[in-house]
Amino acid sequence: MSALPALAAAAFLFCATAAGAATIEITIDRLEFRPATVTARPGDTILWRNRDVMDHTATAKGKFDVVIPAGASGSAVVNADGVVEYLCRFHPNMKGRIAVGR
Repeated sequence: MSALPALAAAAFLFCATAAGAATIEITIDRLEFRPATVTARPGDTILWRNRDVMDHTATAKGKFDVVIPAGASGSAVVNADGVVEYLCRFHPNMKGRIAVGR
């Protein structure tokens, strides 16, 4: 029974952390990330919604590589402060920026 309070505390911490995180939506439309620049906090989820008829990616070297099929969505969590520049590997002229800070 002594493990039960520890489990309850861990569950509370997990819920408190998850509750404070936001989801930031970026739409992919006509070969553009819209908006091209967003601001996030560590722990936030970036959700890309692909409205195009072709597949795209959101790729930040060493951070994430999310494949986003046509008509679908994909996501990644940002964890560290700083600026994350990303692009679509299939269409390198598509670029976005996430400014992560507290």
